[in-house]
Amino acid sequence: MEERAQLLGTRRGRGPLTLRRALFILLALSIFSISYSLFYLSYPLTSLIRREWRPEPSIRCQVLTGLGRSHDHSTSARLRIDPKVLVFVETTYSRLGRDIAELLVYNRIKYKVEVATKSLPVLTNLDKGRYGVIVFENLHKYLQMDKWNRELLDKYCREYSVGIIGFLLGTEERQVHAQLRGLPLFVHTNLRLRDAALNAGSPILRLTRAGETAWGTLPGEDWTVFSPNHSTYEPLAWATNHSHNEEGRNKTPLVTAIQDHGGFDGIQRVMFGSGLKFWLHRLLFLDALSYLSHGQLSISLERYILVDVDDIFVGERGTRLRREDVIALLSTQQRIQEMVPGFKFNLGFSGKYFHHGTSEENLGDDMLLENLDKFTWFSHMWNHQQPHLYENQTQLEYDMTLNRNFAKEHGIPVDSGYSVAPHHSGVYPVHELLYSAWRHVWGIRVTSTEEYPHLRPARLRRGFIHRGIMVLPRQTCGLFTHTILIDRYPGGRQKLDESIQGGELFQTVVYNPINIFMSHMSNYGNDRLALYTFESVIKFLRCWTNLKLLSAPPLTLAEKYFSLYPEEADPVWGNPCHDPRHIKIWSHNKTCEQLPRFLVIGPQKTGTTALYTFLLIHPNISSNINSPETYEEIQFFNGRNYYRGLSWYMDFFPIVKNNSAQYLFEKSATYFDGELVPKRAHALLPQAKLVTILISPAKRAYSWYQHMRVHKDPIALNYSFYDVISATDTAPKVLRDLRNRCLNPGKYSQHLERWLQYYSPQQLHIIDGEQLRSNPIEVMDHLQKFLKITPLYDYSSHLRYDIKKGFFCQVMSHDRTKCLGKSKGRAYPQMEERAYKLLQRYYLSHNTALVKLLKRLGLRSVPQWLKEDLSDFLPA
Repeated sequence: MEERAQLLGTRRGRGPLTLRRALFILLALSIFSISYSLFYLSYPLTSLIRREWRPEPSIRCQVLTGLGRSHDHSTSARLRIDPKVLVFVETTYSRLGRDIAELLVYNRIKYKVEVATKSLPVLTNLDKGRYGVIVFENLHKYLQMDKWNRELLDKYCREYSVGIIGFLLGTEERQVHAQLRGLPLFVHTNLRLRDAALNAGSPILRLTRAGETAWGTLPGEDWTVFSPNHSTYEPLAWATNHSHNEEGRNKTPLVTAIQDHGGFDGIQRVMFGSGLKFWLHRLLFLDALSYLSHGQLSISLERYILVDVDDIFVGERGTRLRREDVIALLSTQQRIQEMVPGFKFNLGFSGKYFHHGTSEENLGDDMLLENLDKFTWFSHMWNHQQPHLYENQTQLEYDMTLNRNFAKEHGIPVDSGYSVAPHHSGVYPVHELLYSAWRHVWGIRVTSTEEYPHLRPARLRRGFIHRGIMVLPRQTCGLFTHTILIDRYPGGRQKLDESIQGGELFQTVVYNPINIFMSHMSNYGNDRLALYTFESVIKFLRCWTNLKLLSAPPLTLAEKYFSLYPEEADPVWGNPCHDPRHIKIWSHNKTCEQLPRFLVIGPQKTGTTALYTFLLIHPNISSNINSPETYEEIQFFNGRNYYRGLSWYMDFFPIVKNNSAQYLFEKSATYFDGELVPKRAHALLPQAKLVTILISPAKRAYSWYQHMRVHKDPIALNYSFYDVISATDTAPKVLRDLRNRCLNPGKYSQHLERWLQYYSPQQLHIIDGEQLRSNPIEVMDHLQKFLKITPLYDYSSHLRYDIKKGFFCQVMSHDRTKCLGKSKGRAYPQMEERAYKLLQRYYLSHNTALVKLLKRLGLRSVPQWLKEDLSDFLPA
């Protein structure tokens, strides 16, 4: 008992001491954890990397010898091929197939993907080939084709001088000196390789520059190498076996990419022993496309580079530029200018934060201004606030004016015509006040953003023009991410170098003729990672490409960009609600529920106004506010209204208070046959449902003609209907225009197919216009089920047939109805028989195609009017 008491006493005596120690240790750990988090995680409250460690560019190559030899693949011969690529893939989900498609998209090369099956797609159009190059994701799919298809494809390639690109990937079992089927070419598979080099004498090389070696292990363990047994073959690239020792013994070059000059069977080919994981293969693939297409698929070798340095003068103490950082900036700029003529860092400033740093950092601010003529400058916001947060243009312009006055006071140029909004706010999604204020205060003509149409994937970033301001795509280089990686992880530096040496950053410049890079002031102080990154990637580009690197002011770049891609001038408005990044920089006055859930798309003169009226009877369905110009139709997705922007469109729709019970819709009958409308509508409303009404296209054409006569159109008044629809292409333009508006909307299958390129069949509801006229109650019941509106609204007590009008009208009371206006439901003179017969013949192919389409869509029966229009041409 004594021992036990002594033991308990000892424990009791130590108890308070242990508790104090535990509390002390816990406090120390907390202080350490907070300090660690502040040091490594806060941005920009503290530097992410210690100033003592700054990487220096280590890339060495023969950059002083000028550009390498670059071949011109164009020919003076008359080519009978389209500049388009046909890609055969094993499945729609295969990785290499997606890589090929992404590379083509990045470089804006037209292509079509086909799954390699037993049948070939149509290869010709009259006397012209549809494709200039054919690519096989798996070359064996080409080599093992059945005899009929192989002979057909080879004949096409010989007749139209079309080349083939093929990839050989790893096999389940290693093959040694195995012959490719039908070719005097042998392969060795499933190898690990290293140290790639190029054949400097290859005529394929245009973008790619030979003379260097890509040292190190090549990606993958399933490489195929080639051993030719015919003079038609010429190596394009080599590597060495990874298993060979480092002392140079037995380092026999192995052919990893090979050119077939066509000497064996008259077909030129380029074959790769691996996919596109290896960055050099991506360059060679582009060169192979150029060579085999005789220059038709060549990409430009000029690359413009502009580096924006955002947030000059902005940042917490300890993160800003000091004098030595500015000296390093100027020194690096001078070295880059030797490789990129005219290059200057483009500094974006917010004047409010000038001299807000430490004494050393304020000296850095002064030194920037002392050398302001060494840089180009552009404006941010005075207080660096996001423009979409301003709902008052006067305040927005006031803040911009403060920044402009600051610039004038300190001698900073104010005539660049370029500006960038903080965090890309207000540029896209568009904040109209920003565009107006920019033009009024700064005379802005150019801006840039990484958000159009989305941040990712970067290959799809594009430009557009809005309100006279050219918006260029802006590229990111991941400097902030790489800073964190380098600071926290041993492999962080390697990740950055991979991006520079053939990776994402390198490829961004290769694929984009115009490159505007976003960087921040903090990337140029502390670790100076931006200086390392841009100088290194430019050196690497000089090592491995024949690109001509240039620089120019933003306005010049914008003009160059839209001369290269004029089709991009027209914007395509997406739905901000589908991108979390866009929601954050979208006006708070907008709501995701302020857009229609279904569209009535027309066509005109089929009963769309009647349907619109019937829909509005429903208590849970509402439409847009009337337009002062086009009444109930907004006509946004076609015509000039589209360029007024998304805000203009959304202002027509009331904010829904109870969105679960409210179905917003829009009716614009001109949408049906608008060429650009399906693409635009889908970009904004991809989940919307579509409602269309079809009647006899002959009757629709006649109704439109009579409509124009009622509206005193001089052409309709002076020409008979038959004269209009039979007008030739040599007729006066005004007559041809009326003819086209009568005839073109009636090509129903053609227009529906265009809509079905963007929307699924499940999103499309087709109403028989004759049924809508004779039995609207049943039609409205089917439409409610399609729209999934519950509970169903009983239209039988709200629609009644009006004998005087000859169609159904809205029931207002027991003895009163409300019908459409006098302009609707008119009785026209009967159409001439010869006009009807002409239209029957004219629409024969279109109506036949419509029957097939309706069956494909699952319609149980063909409309009666369609049967009648085809009656004279159906077999007895």
